[in-house]
Amino acid sequence: MTDASTTLHPASPERWSNPLASRYASFEMAEIWSDPHRYGLWRRVWLALAEAEAELGLPITPNQLDEMRAHLDTVDFAKAAAYEKQTRHDVFAHLHTFGDDCPAARPILHLGATSAFVTDNTDLLLLGESLALVAARLATVIERLADRARENRSVICLGRTHLQPAQPTTIGKRICLWIQDLLLDLEEVQHRRHLLRARGAKGTTGTQASFLELFDGDHAKVRELDRLVSQKLGFASSYAVTGQTYPRKVDSQVLASLGGIAESTHKAGNDLRLAAAWGELEEPFETDQVGSSAMPYKRNPMRAERMCGLGRFVMGMQATASQTAAVQWYERTLDDSAPRRLVLPQAFLATDAQLVIYANIAGGLVVLPGSIRRNLEQHLPFLASERLLMAATTAGGDRQELHEAIRRHSHATTARMREGADNDLIERLSGDPLFAGVDLAAAMKVEGLEGRAAVQVEEFLDGPVRDALASCAERATDSELRV
Repeated sequence: MTDASTTLHPASPERWSNPLASRYASFEMAEIWSDPHRYGLWRRVWLALAEAEAELGLPITPNQLDEMRAHLDTVDFAKAAAYEKQTRHDVFAHLHTFGDDCPAARPILHLGATSAFVTDNTDLLLLGESLALVAARLATVIERLADRARENRSVICLGRTHLQPAQPTTIGKRICLWIQDLLLDLEEVQHRRHLLRARGAKGTTGTQASFLELFDGDHAKVRELDRLVSQKLGFASSYAVTGQTYPRKVDSQVLASLGGIAESTHKAGNDLRLAAAWGELEEPFETDQVGSSAMPYKRNPMRAERMCGLGRFVMGMQATASQTAAVQWYERTLDDSAPRRLVLPQAFLATDAQLVIYANIAGGLVVLPGSIRRNLEQHLPFLASERLLMAATTAGGDRQELHEAIRRHSHATTARMREGADNDLIERLSGDPLFAGVDLAAAMKVEGLEGRAAVQVEEFLDGPVRDALASCAERATDSELRV
């Protein structure tokens, strides 16, 4: 049995259409999960079974196989919908439609198989294709961010911990934090893609009983059938044991990898939105772009905002995949069908959309050094406190006494700044005898406060980033950013 959901209707103004496909995701990812591609794969899975059975001696003729090959992409969706309305069974409907296209092959179609044979093997193919595209998009984003990181490796900026001013870093180093998250995601996506296997030819409850009947109890031929089908579908192997379906834990693991990407895009998107608020970074903003219908001056970070929103959507779908894996009873239960139809394509479409946006942002990221410097200098006296403490101690002062003096002066300065005054910490310290032996002007130099940040960028890009990109040969072509 399979779900009785009908074949998707084409989008039209009279029907709700999924914005993931119509607005956000790339045409490439939408095509992977499209009806023509899915049901074309169904026919290819049926063909792989028939070819393998013929090779192992079942009475299937070359003419029947040729007829099937000639009709892999001639699905009559109107006829399939009519069959499904009658039978309430989508696999049976498409099987009959394929049989109408291939009358000579009709008697041997789906021989020994159950619905999950065609649906699950197809879904695993779709997962593999989608993970490949996601990996290519990740590599593209990483490559573009790496270019921005190298360009800005020495642009010193205010660091922030707890969202409060902290020891300076560089814009390039901060971008490397985004890249590091994506490297972990790329590694996980490649791992999941590598581990995918076919469901193979396992029969109704995974026991291969029907195939054992077809081959007169020959276990070796049944094992070989499973291997041949998997190989013809492009897999190195199949899952060693299954119930009626491949383990739904596979879906959960794949969704976890997509959720991990969403975590990374959301984090970077939030960082960019905060940086835009402080005037330090901007996402690309086109000449005729409108930031607000009411406030013409606005330059809202709409790309980063959308990326965050889509990331939140994907993270929310992880729970559904986990619950589906957890509640499969014995050999299978059909309550997995509806959520999988919704979650699998939408999770990939939304992930794809995030990475399309991210690639666009990474390629056109705007760095605003004037604002970066202004924000840094506003807090500079505080940021140099550790340098001042060490210099005064080296000049003969008591470290604990000096620490207390800097703390007291800093808090007084902060109180004045809250009332709109400038940072006067250096003036206060210049009048304190404890700091008489310290070159306060030298201590205020920005250079050096960023530590090894610029060198860390070079080491990171020329080491882990280069190696990760070398491990993923695919790159995604630019996809149109439609909104």
